[in-house]
Amino acid sequence: MNEAVERHDEGYCIRDIETVKALWTRTYDTEGKPDWSHILPYYHKDIRFRDSVQELYGKDDFVAMTERLAQRSKDLKMNIVNAVAQDNVYFLEWEMTIKFRKNPSSILYGASRIRVNDEGKIIEQRDYYDLWGDIFDNIPRFGKAYRRFMIKKFG
Repeated sequence: MNEAVERHDEGYCIRDIETVKALWTRTYDTEGKPDWSHILPYYHKDIRFRDSVQELYGKDDFVAMTERLAQRSKDLKMNIVNAVAQDNVYFLEWEMTIKFRKNPSSILYGASRIRVNDEGKIIEQRDYYDLWGDIFDNIPRFGKAYRRFMIKKFG
């Protein structure tokens, strides 16, 4: 286990980027099913979470979301590409490979902004990614049509 995680496990606080990287790597360093059990104590009870799909308030809703994601995905892996910190804000750039029940694997390219409070608990997390574009790219013929539409309308 990473020393940064060991050093902070007793108090469940985040004080450096190495801890963040170690926690996220451990979450997805499994046999295809993510395991958030070790990271959940680092989240504040009033966590605010937002991504391309949903906005959640409170740890109970966040835990329920992680459980749904684990159930829905056949295989989920994450590669952390870059990680930086400034004061109490941490940024992770990542590549997530996800396989749903009947579809081919898709890579989602994204980033997470994590803010911790003075106690080192995660109080806010915002995940940024292009859910539909990255998934549609892996569907034959549809991916190209989707990109042409996006370029025509927004490019």
